[in-house]
Amino acid sequence: MNSGIDKASFLDKQAQPASLSHLGNTLVIAPHPDDESLGCGGTIALLRQQGYSVHVLFVSDGTMSHPNSPGYPAQRLREIRESEAIEALQILNVPAENAIFMRQKDTQVSMPDCSDFSSTVESVHVLLMTIKPVTVLVPWRRDPHRDHRASWQLVNAAVAKLVVRPRVLEYLVWLWELGTKRDMPDLNEMIVWCVPIESVMAQRDLAIAAHRSQVSRLIDDDPTAFYLSPELLMHFREPRELFLEEKK
Repeated sequence: MNSGIDKASFLDKQAQPASLSHLGNTLVIAPHPDDESLGCGGTIALLRQQGYSVHVLFVSDGTMSHPNSPGYPAQRLREIRESEAIEALQILNVPAENAIFMRQKDTQVSMPDCSDFSSTVESVHVLLMTIKPVTVLVPWRRDPHRDHRASWQLVNAAVAKLVVRPRVLEYLVWLWELGTKRDMPDLNEMIVWCVPIESVMAQRDLAIAAHRSQVSRLIDDDPTAFYLSPELLMHFREPRELFLEEKK
């Protein structure tokens, strides 16, 4: 249920134009297959247009979107969602080999109090050392989904282990629909950057649509299923993507 806060307008008023040349080669952290397209699909397309490399780490397996589907048990659903993710990335001109699937359990991505947090952080650290991105795009630290916050925790801990650290920008997914005042950024802590995506909106929308298991009734045998309805997707109709960067 929407909290009633005019969050988009509030952030738009604070936003400054972002330069893609300052982002450069980029690693996108997607807690679930579809977050990459929803939160920063337009920016990905623009980066690829300018010749920058983009890699995407999908943290969870996404299998809790339809937890009670007889026709799509966890392994089949994971395969579907990974296939959709690769299709979406190809629409955004990201090669399939640049997709990395960590396959943490959906809704159970490692938090600092989890026994496997350190080993998971080390996996992200190794990936950062291998790819050496100029910029990392990760969900907003207080985005109202457990896995999104956990993904930020993993990235924050992994980046802290680096001598040369990438720029970290935080993108927004569920703040619009589910966020409360406590989830909003304090403007004393964050800079708001804006990337205009009007020229690639159609491409970005095709990437979102590639996640058919999430945006359609492709899987219709689970009454508890999650579904990105047209009403939810209206939050992503503005021709811009916003990113938050911690003030130094």
